[in-house]
Amino acid sequence: MDEGCSMEHAQFGAGIVGASRAFKTAISLMVRYTSCTAPVLVVGESGTGKELVARATHYLGPRRDRPFIPVNCGALPDTLIESELYGHARGAFTDASRARRGLVRQAEGGTLFLDEVEALTPRGQVALLRFLQDASFRSVGEDQVQHADVRIVAASNSDLREQVRRGEFRADLFFRLDVLRVELPPLRARPGDLDLLVPYLLKKAARTTGGPPKTVSRAGFELLRAFTWPGNVRELEHTLLRAHLTSTGLCIEADALLASAPALACAGAAPSSVAIAACSSLREAKRSALNVVERRFVEDALAMTNGNISEAARLCDMQRASLSKLAKKYAIVRPNGAEDSSAVPGVK
Repeated sequence: MDEGCSMEHAQFGAGIVGASRAFKTAISLMVRYTSCTAPVLVVGESGTGKELVARATHYLGPRRDRPFIPVNCGALPDTLIESELYGHARGAFTDASRARRGLVRQAEGGTLFLDEVEALTPRGQVALLRFLQDASFRSVGEDQVQHADVRIVAASNSDLREQVRRGEFRADLFFRLDVLRVELPPLRARPGDLDLLVPYLLKKAARTTGGPPKTVSRAGFELLRAFTWPGNVRELEHTLLRAHLTSTGLCIEADALLASAPALACAGAAPSSVAIAACSSLREAKRSALNVVERRFVEDALAMTNGNISEAARLCDMQRASLSKLAKKYAIVRPNGAEDSSAVPGVK
């Protein structure tokens, strides 16, 4: 955690948890943008919490009492996109047996959240651009121009600038969406936030299942820290939920995490495919991963105490003999000149 940042300052509500500098910078921008009406573009990899930020932008601002309408742009049918966004009059087309309000009208006075905006088809991009120009639209089958007071928040896990360069996304639409920007860092860029996220997500898992909150062992935590989390916080949350459900004790051990997410067996390894190929079975992969975690744990503990095994054991709340045994197992030597009044023969 960054110096001077407490738990209460690190949790921003609505499931937004973190204390790293990059994360706090993004969230501070979000907070500044809540009182503005200009469009916001939230960018970040899948699972980084873009919808959470979009919801916080709405519910922390003056529009909190008005609707928040989320829409997945990839799910909008291209042939009916104008109807979905702006509604239609009765009889406007074959299946229009009654008039229908579109998403824009449903969001009146509030926020329309366009998730995966990069998935909009060319037709959808044109339809949205017209509304962003002056907040006006026409329902399908009607001649009257209407206006709506709606704030637009869009999210993308793609590089929209690159899509513009390739001609896959309209430049004029991009610049109208990218007025205010919030960039969410991936979880691998803020590993220190695991200290906050893991207990938070385990409490959430406990509420979901109705059981008591659980913790993660030291070795388990090292395993979580060594993984790069391509699915980011969402992947971490699902892993911890599975481990919470399958672990019999109140402390989730490393082997329970490995059973819940076999990909963790390759944590800290060079390409994961190489690590997987080197293991002939899941059991062997687990054993290999545990060896990596144990060795790193002992190395870090001894490094913190300049090689003093007794002090490292006290720091780690372990029996000195157990730590010494692990140090022997992995042939970990102490720094030259380190002193330990109760050194075990064979551990330098």
